[in-house]
Amino acid sequence: MSTTTKDAPTKNRRRPARGGSGAETTDEQNAEKGFQASEKLTDSLQAVLVDLIELSIQGKQAHWNVVGKNFRDTHLQLDEIIEAAREFGDEIAERMRALHALPDGRSDTVAETTTLPEFPQGEVDTAEVIDLITERLDATVGTVRDVHDDVDDEDPTSADILHGVLERLEQLSWMVSAENRVARKS
Repeated sequence: MSTTTKDAPTKNRRRPARGGSGAETTDEQNAEKGFQASEKLTDSLQAVLVDLIELSIQGKQAHWNVVGKNFRDTHLQLDEIIEAAREFGDEIAERMRALHALPDGRSDTVAETTTLPEFPQGEVDTAEVIDLITERLDATVGTVRDVHDDVDDEDPTSADILHGVLERLEQLSWMVSAENRVARKS
């Protein structure tokens, strides 16, 4: 039977999140081999990860508190955004692990490092939700575009994942923002 003592060092001691990126590369690779992400690649993927996590959280906040005309359509459209953000966040985090980087999706890290503005508390009219969510989709797309070229230079496979994120989030932004558009008169 194995026992541990108070004096035994623990490798995974919890520590408060630091400012900036909380992601790191692993110190011990065990039997893992292969390409290892640089600090710059890790930080780039971490920046995308936190914005995707925050997008999913803010999407849920909007989903719960949206009211007004076209409520049901907006409510369901928010579910699509939340699902996409969660799936892409998981894909980015798992890619980081495959590259021996440690993703940091803790709430304090996300809150400290996201580029997305805070979502308002309380009920929000559908037209305002459309504008707020479009702004957050576009901010997340901006983060992906900001890091894309550097990611592509170091790891084209990770850049391919970012292409998928861009394609879907830009499509969602267009579809959501169309709710508040008025057709141009010819």
